This record gives sequence, structure tokens and C-alpha cells, in this order.
Amino acid sequence: MQVHFTFRNVESSEGVKNYAREKIARVQKYLRSPLDADVILFVERHNHCVEMSVRADGERYAAHVESEDMYASIDLVMDKV
Repeated sequence: MQVHFTFRNVESSEGVKNYAREKIARVQKYLRSPLDADVILFVERHNHCVEMSVRADGERYAAHVESEDMYASIDLVMDKV
């Protein structure tokens, strides 16, 4: 499992990275092949935004979410994916 993080207009945080990795690892158990994920985290007008793209088994799943909290945004984007 490879996860690539991009932070825009927000400081990079190991806590946020580890939280996102844990959530993405839960999806891995449903897929046969290892997944590759791109996660973009940014702040826009006081909203915490997360864009995620997951590729596995020749398929691509993507989602975008905005909320008041970065951790809540990660939870919501994982629900969409």
C-alpha cells in the first residue's frame, strides 16, 4: 500500500498522516491487489478540504469533501470512497 500526501495552505502533520493511513488500510482488506492512494489536504475559506484518489484492481475511486475539521473530512471522504 502506497499513500502519497500533499498539504496545501496547511502545515504537514504526522498525526493527520497516520490517521489517514489507518482509514485507508481498512479499505485495503476488501481489495485483492495493493492499493495506491493520493491524498490532498488543504484549507480553503476556513473549511478543511480533503481530496482522495485510490487506485486498485485497475479501478480508480475518487472523492472530495469539505468540513469544519480535518479529521472529520478524512472520515467523510473515506465514506464516499
